Amino acid sequence: VPKNKVVEAPILTYFISDTTQGTSVATPRNLYIAETGSKVSMVESFHTIGTDASYQNAVSEIWVAPNASVHYTKLQPESTKAYHTGTTEVHQSRDSRFTAVTISLQGAMLRNNLNVALDDEHCETHMYGLYMLNGKTHVDNHTAVDHRKANSFSNELYKGIMDDQSRGVFNGKIYVRQDAQKTNAFQSNANILLTNEASIDTKPQLEIWADDVKCSHCATTGQIDKEQLFYLHTRGVSKEQATAILLRAFAG
Repeated sequence: VPKNKVVEAPILTYFISDTTQGTSVATPRNLYIAETGSKVSMVESFHTIGTDASYQNAVSEIWVAPNASVHYTKLQPESTKAYHTGTTEVHQSRDSRFTAVTISLQGAMLRNNLNVALDDEHCETHMYGLYMLNGKTHVDNHTAVDHRKANSFSNELYKGIMDDQSRGVFNGKIYVRQDAQKTNAFQSNANILLTNEASIDTKPQLEIWADDVKCSHCATTGQIDKEQLFYLHTRGVSKEQATAILLRAFAG
């Protein structure tokens, strides 16, 4: 994206594995460069057609120049026989803004690595994730935010809804280097388990070498609130509809 160019419509890229005649393997590599003062939104969407297994090993590099803004979305409405390992590497320069949204809906085993380096002052980073899983789907989300310079801000919020025998993993890490004074960094992971067989492994982490910072991290795991469910049920809302309402509110 050239200097000072604003791309009004999102750029959609579809990665489609065709397994109608057998298993498939794909290793795409993507390079995105947002030059100084530019603004762009892009979406990567991963799909598998056919009944056989597929494997995608994807790498995306995103370079955000000074005063540029990038909104990146990754969608995974995969098949139950899809395997995916994806790494997204992000480098931010001064006064840049980066937002990532990762939505995982289905697959055999999906792993998403998102690594963001805030390599100058006054960078702003937002990272959002939602994994809504059923069957035996397994989704790993591994994130790393590296605050290298002072006066930057990062906010991370991942949410999971797990049904049947699905399993989620969240492993988030925030680094605050010694030169990254006045850093504000927040990290949160919230999960709802709908069955006794569903599970979540969550590990939010902070490593701080600076002394003038404001950082926090947390993780929660629970079930749907029975009192809220009862409240809706007594007002004529079926159990299925009430559950859907509460889960939609949580995901939102």
